[in-house]
Amino acid sequence: MALLEVCDLSIHFGNVRAVQNVSFSVEQGVVYSVIGPNGAGKTTLFNLITGIYRPTAGAIRLDGQDIQGSSPDALARRGVARTFQNLQVWMNMSAIENVMVGAHLRLDRSMFKAMLRLPALRNRDRALREEAAELMRFVGLGGYVEARADSMPYGALKRLEIARALAMQPRMIFLDEPAAGLNPKETQDVDALVRRIAASGITVVLVEHDMKMVMNLSDRILVLDYGKRLAEGTGPEVRQNPEVIAAYLGGHA
Repeated sequence: MALLEVCDLSIHFGNVRAVQNVSFSVEQGVVYSVIGPNGAGKTTLFNLITGIYRPTAGAIRLDGQDIQGSSPDALARRGVARTFQNLQVWMNMSAIENVMVGAHLRLDRSMFKAMLRLPALRNRDRALREEAAELMRFVGLGGYVEARADSMPYGALKRLEIARALAMQPRMIFLDEPAAGLNPKETQDVDALVRRIAASGITVVLVEHDMKMVMNLSDRILVLDYGKRLAEGTGPEVRQNPEVIAAYLGGHA
């Protein structure tokens, strides 16, 4: 059984059919990429799967169970994490505090305990901070553990957001254009990070415009065009697909 199954998924905004009858499945432990021209419906598809939008039609299943209509918080508790195209970082907090926020669904904290500052709670806070620092080292931000987020460069902030998502201890992480706006060295860092995430056993679903990165990383690729599924396959299969070449790769296989 596939970890994620999407069946005939559609959403309409008035007369705009943003996603139309899209179906695919994602196996456990793979890197699965979604590509397509601007406006193809990639982020909308992510928003449907991760509970931000409700579909007009279709089904979404995780481990064979229907998750359509589940809230982002409910999906997070089931092991689904997400990053966004635009940074969602708290700039008035430290880098490590941003990562610690990602673990909030795993905390057992009542207002009464917080007021009393029970030893068990203090110990949990220390353990959480150590875990967040380790995640920062994992994403290559060990030198920013004590930094304020507003002092960090853009490329580091992109990886900080990934660290926060990983703090949720997900089984599946959706990365929406993690290399957008990055220079070649920063893009290489993100490429290497996605490889480490996948090697750790977390399933990665990726939207990305950097075709070199997509082709190097992906086990399978879904191509969207005008909200419809245009093709699906391995990197070589997608690169050689005439419809993909015409619609997206600019005529260059």
